[in-house]
Amino acid sequence: MFNYLEYFSRYQEIIPDFDEFIEHLRTPHQQYFRINNLKLSQDEVPVLLEKLKEKGIVAEPVSAVPGFYYIVNNEEVSLGGVLEYSLGLIHSMTLSSALPVIALDPKPGELILDLCAAPGGKTALMSMLTNDRAYIIANDKRLDRLTALSANLKRLGVACAILTRYRGEEFPLGMEFDKVLVDAPCSGEGRYRIGLEGELLYQKGSGRANLPAIQKGLIVRAFDLLKPGGIMVYSTCTINPEENEAVVDYLLRKRQARLLDFEAPLPFEPGLTEWQGKPFHPDMVKTKRFYSHKTRAVGFFVAKLAKV
Repeated sequence: MFNYLEYFSRYQEIIPDFDEFIEHLRTPHQQYFRINNLKLSQDEVPVLLEKLKEKGIVAEPVSAVPGFYYIVNNEEVSLGGVLEYSLGLIHSMTLSSALPVIALDPKPGELILDLCAAPGGKTALMSMLTNDRAYIIANDKRLDRLTALSANLKRLGVACAILTRYRGEEFPLGMEFDKVLVDAPCSGEGRYRIGLEGELLYQKGSGRANLPAIQKGLIVRAFDLLKPGGIMVYSTCTINPEENEAVVDYLLRKRQARLLDFEAPLPFEPGLTEWQGKPFHPDMVKTKRFYSHKTRAVGFFVAKLAKV
């Protein structure tokens, strides 16, 4: 049987309240959703919430992140089957998935690249935050993932996004973007949960030993696509420093990049300046680690950088 304590013990020194973290892994993921302001006005929100309540879905607002709601009766309902979801009035999205977009701070009129966009939640959130007035290139390398991306953006009424299909590391140079988001493929440790028998319930990408190499290729190409003074955000849903701080440190050594601080609406720990004897750039403290037992959402890592 998989020994989850042995697996996570390597992180014991960097995860605060480690016993609480392990215990939290036994709880189901908290369901969240965002109300789609492209289809609903603020005045219509109470009516929507009442309709959901009539269908057995009790939702309360997340005060720290406007527009997001958590399901009170979390284990009793599924959002995907209700009409309001099919109509694109709501979009199921874990709370911490909003953090990279909040850090990027998209504005109307900006040219933005979402380098690893599928299934589209972050692309859609950028559209919602700019009232569909940014210019977004939503890219993914796999046709099946582009199909899901297209379906989600259509359901949510996003009109400002253009879909492209390239390997992220090989996205064509020549166009300079105001902002780039790299929500990189990762081992997904922030999503892991432990079952009743001690089994690991979620192992996204855990067998891909070349993930750091892929991530380094993505972050360098994303940086090269920025205009001078442009902003990029690199994020993952994993705990592993080799996929987080080590990747950002690689960019800092290869390019004229500068780490930026940003305001975070959820509890976080600063990024690591050292891991297993390897030092990282001292500005790595400006990156942020969001642990699931502190945020009650999927674990995330977020770094914001500028092109000097």
